[in-house]
Amino acid sequence: MTNSADHASLEAQIAQWREYVRRRRAFNGPDVEELEDHLRDQVAALTENGLVDDEAFLVAVRRMGNLDALSREFAREHSERLWKQLVMMPDVGDKTAQATRTESLVVLGLAVAAALAVRIPALFGLQLHGGDEPFFVRNASLFVLPLLAGFFAWKRGVEVASYVWLALPFAVAAVFANVFPFSPASDTQVLTALHLPIALWLVVGIAYAGGRWFAGGRRMDFVRFSGELLIYYVLIALGGGVLTAITLMTFASIEVDAAWLAEDWLIPCGAAGAVIVGSWLVEAKQTVIENMAPVLTRLFTPLFTVVLLAFLATMAWTGSPINVEREVLIGFDLLLALVIGLVLYAQSARDPEAPPGLFDVLQLLLVASALAVDAIALAAITARISEFGFTPNRVAALGENLVLLVNLAGSAWLCARFLQNRSSFAALERWQVAYLPVYSVWAAFVVIVFPPLFGYR
Repeated sequence: MTNSADHASLEAQIAQWREYVRRRRAFNGPDVEELEDHLRDQVAALTENGLVDDEAFLVAVRRMGNLDALSREFAREHSERLWKQLVMMPDVGDKTAQATRTESLVVLGLAVAAALAVRIPALFGLQLHGGDEPFFVRNASLFVLPLLAGFFAWKRGVEVASYVWLALPFAVAAVFANVFPFSPASDTQVLTALHLPIALWLVVGIAYAGGRWFAGGRRMDFVRFSGELLIYYVLIALGGGVLTAITLMTFASIEVDAAWLAEDWLIPCGAAGAVIVGSWLVEAKQTVIENMAPVLTRLFTPLFTVVLLAFLATMAWTGSPINVEREVLIGFDLLLALVIGLVLYAQSARDPEAPPGLFDVLQLLLVASALAVDAIALAAITARISEFGFTPNRVAALGENLVLLVNLAGSAWLCARFLQNRSSFAALERWQVAYLPVYSVWAAFVVIVFPPLFGYR
């Protein structure tokens, strides 16, 4: 009976270790199995030397060393397979390789479709640089996000009926983005263009989770995916900018103006296709490259904290109020959204069982600074509304800052309780992921209600 209980305890510990390795997302399924075999061999050798199962497990884990170092070593030892996966050159006879090749072709097709979707309106007389720019700005997310959601639905193997439910929000969004009679200089049109991608990103997240948004850690996985997609997209955009500049320079050397090629094809089509390609690279990276979240969050969290504290100190010293013009409000909202993104990104990479540390204190300082900035911005917006009345931009800014305020206040409270050992890290994580749909709901409200509410001005 004792041996049976010891064996069950050992299996439970190995299962916990296996789950931890999978959460780090450095390896795929076969890789985890290979590491587990190595761990079991170590345990078996130690038990033969007289150690009990629990002692053998702890010693074996220590001998395997730091997981991050082990991940790097594992990637180096499997470099041949790594490069095959990244450059899409798998062996023909391998079933996994065949699946990878099929996925690569699907991604290529969707990227081309997204690029061509930007050009299809030209067949109906709508030109990207011919006075029809508002149409393209309003519909930019609709050119790409339905295809991205379709890719994830296909990859996760969702049921056919789920495709209908996923397509429905995009169809509704297309109606509200194009049915309203916006005036040429309409503020509500700009608000629609800014908020529609936020509302639809939740639909992409549901597809990413395979329709099981509330299952396990899928929402936090989507947070991690969103942050890493942003990184890849910026890198692709930088490369695209270099390509565009070289193209213009090359044609200029033979006195040919290729600006039309860049403006009508390279930039818009590349921007659309890069979303699909970047998303696929994030998916492929999860099994072959270490998670970038810990490094990035530890680099940018102190930098953003310093910026916010410097801003608050300068405002207190000079007594200058916040300018509540539209561009300034958008900038503040983006800054606060980045702060929340940093907090979420850090949480997605953190071991939930680890005790509070110095970095958690730094995160609380960042959230508290952002909360103070948000409160000051809200006071400025409220004063502006009371003095000059309601406008679409002011009401949108008021609502968005209230949404951000609630998120930041809840995060600061739970983070402080965690540092005091009065609450678990899981509570903070649950609060953040449960709040994510609020942003999409508010964005959808702006898109649907604001144009008629403010007379499409």
